[in-house]
Amino acid sequence: MNATLLRRMFTAVSRHPSEDARKVCTSIVADERKKGHQRLANELEGILAKSTASAKPAGLQSLPETSQKRAHPMVLDVPPERLRHHMVLPALVERRFQRIEREFAASNRLKLHGLRPKNRILLHGPPGCGKTLGAERLAWNTGLTLRRVRFETLISSYYGETAANLHKVFADVDDYPCALFLDECDTIATSRGARNDVGEVSRVVNTLLQLLEEYEGPGLVIAATNLTTQLDRALFRRFDEVIEVPLPEVGEIAALLEITLSAIETDKNLPWQDLAHALDGHSCSEVVRVAENAAKHCILEGRKGVKRADLEASMAELNRVPLEDHA
Repeated sequence: MNATLLRRMFTAVSRHPSEDARKVCTSIVADERKKGHQRLANELEGILAKSTASAKPAGLQSLPETSQKRAHPMVLDVPPERLRHHMVLPALVERRFQRIEREFAASNRLKLHGLRPKNRILLHGPPGCGKTLGAERLAWNTGLTLRRVRFETLISSYYGETAANLHKVFADVDDYPCALFLDECDTIATSRGARNDVGEVSRVVNTLLQLLEEYEGPGLVIAATNLTTQLDRALFRRFDEVIEVPLPEVGEIAALLEITLSAIETDKNLPWQDLAHALDGHSCSEVVRVAENAAKHCILEGRKGVKRADLEASMAELNRVPLEDHA
């Protein structure tokens, strides 16, 4: 088993510890030492030791809550089995994602040389391009829990409480290895120079800038937005990597269709490139929806294989214009 898989397994055990699992992990550490992999053995041993020191009686980490009378969790942990991780990206963008994942896996090695891995990531692009999928993919490939910030509960009408809530969320992940996901971060990171700016807006943006600047946790902070022009410009300097996730091109659309339909039989003569050209300009989420709807239609009809007609019918539904728009 390679080092990355071992780290993921030990991290998973540390989140849900049991005596049997710990015994297996201890044996693996001993085996790695026999092989001469001292650095890896020390790292794995450290993961287990850290989880023992911070373990809670119920074996679960409590989520930060608002301070209002009726408290609500400000974050939501996404179970690993719900993480999507298959992406089709342009080669350059794919290499940038892989670089983040490789640096995370080698974080201890980098730190020995005084180098810090990229751990603050901003994803931007048009709606449906795959920013959320990108966050899920990073969490999956690094073995981290995806912890999504719930802005509907974090943002408060009480003066100063939104900034205080942000402090709580970041304080909670200082020692907890997770991928903290700030989806639609423009909700709280709009420019401080906007005309409707009030003191509270500046307070929240300044708090976020400070927290990003000071973050040295064991995981990742991933933010996503559609609206880069409305973000405070100082925010971009707080991220180690700013990645534009573009709409898929024709070749990527064809690959998306094939991947989405890989679990079901398809007509051997499907013209993937022609279908992809017909979907040019659509987002990743729309392409996936077309393929999934075609598969569902085929299954409900009791047929074994998806045909061109299934995909074309699904595309027609996607492109259907509401009647009121014709007026």
